[in-house]
Amino acid sequence: MNSDLTPPADITVDGTGPLCVTLLLRLRKRIEGTPPGAVVHVIATDPAAPLDLPAWCHMAGHDYLGPVPGERPVYALRLAADARPTLPDAPWGIA
Repeated sequence: MNSDLTPPADITVDGTGPLCVTLLLRLRKRIEGTPPGAVVHVIATDPAAPLDLPAWCHMAGHDYLGPVPGERPVYALRLAADARPTLPDAPWGIA
């Protein structure tokens, strides 16, 4: 995805440092109450993030938009109106 195609962020979630589960819990909490269609940029240094974020989006029903070009590891997603909520303490479980 090139910078011309990457939509600007409505919300940025700083996930620098945490590993997958903690990153997803932080993301889930941060997007709570955010309207559908919002674009979220997630800063994620976890080496598994390029696999985990698209998988989580697919499971929850959000649209994974891909990596955002730049010097930092940032990934974009768009929140879906019909997303399936995940469990409060287990982001890999559908509520």
